[in-house]
Amino acid sequence: MEQVHTLPRCSRQSAVGTQANDITRVDIALFNGFALPKVAAIIEIFQKANALVAAQRSGRTRYDVSLLSASGGRIASSSSVFVWTDSVDSHRGTNDTHLLFIAGGAGVQHACRDERLGNWLRRRHPFSEIVHPIAEGRLLLEAAGLPSRYCALLYGDNEAHDLYQASPLTDAPAAVHTVLRVVEEDLGLELARLVAQSVAPEHRTPFNASITHNATSQVSEKIMASARWLEANVDRPISIDEAAQVAAMSERNFLRRFKSEIGMTPSDYLLRARLNMSCRMLLESRLPVDKIARRCGIGSGGQLAKLFRKYLATTPTDYRMRKMVPPDGSS
Repeated sequence: MEQVHTLPRCSRQSAVGTQANDITRVDIALFNGFALPKVAAIIEIFQKANALVAAQRSGRTRYDVSLLSASGGRIASSSSVFVWTDSVDSHRGTNDTHLLFIAGGAGVQHACRDERLGNWLRRRHPFSEIVHPIAEGRLLLEAAGLPSRYCALLYGDNEAHDLYQASPLTDAPAAVHTVLRVVEEDLGLELARLVAQSVAPEHRTPFNASITHNATSQVSEKIMASARWLEANVDRPISIDEAAQVAAMSERNFLRRFKSEIGMTPSDYLLRARLNMSCRMLLESRLPVDKIARRCGIGSGGQLAKLFRKYLATTPTDYRMRKMVPPDGSS
């Protein structure tokens, strides 16, 4: 079967030549149990772009970001961080350009059964220039009978800058790459570079050589999807049976295939992902070790310290202090 051009794409040609102070409305659909990191990164990039535009061009807000959920009000991410949202029923579209992002996360299955959210997606979809699901967010679109609509300028047949990687025609681009490409087209390459530089890069850790970064042709799509699902859900208790369901396999077949293709068991892979996340949080936040352990699904600071001693021959506190001090000792 022919696979090329299977993903609906948007050219964003309507944005070419628009004034720099035109408003782009960014709608982000959320639900209880959504995964926070990618959503937070999208919000941060648009807010950084707004701040730079205001500082450099004395213009008004370029991007108007709305967080939306079926009923509105306070909802919880999968990491127990609460955000305030507007109700989809109270959110009215405008004649401005709209971009639609749909969050992923552990709560997506329940969200797929929410008729208010599905009906709103059907109403908003035809008027959204880009419709970009994040990870499991694609299940929400599928439940509503809707296709994705990606930015064509991120595909391999277009020139790509080092702010993001070009995607093969059969692959969906990463949401962060899409946002940076939108900012570049709207506001220029130099401002997009400033935005990218101002957003903290992901720290390399001893545990982040994951399958999503080192995919090989020997890894099947189903096993790849389950590995990504494990990485996206490190902050909550999960079972191997749930991961097997993501891969649409029996638990026995899933365990055999995962070990054969990835080179470790799903449980070992999940532990690696949790340690990777804990290393990043130690470097990127000032949270106490015990709180980091709980947010990474490890349980307690004592258990995290035990794992650090086993795999890194150090403690979480020493790891944080050693990595945060420059090699020359300067501040």
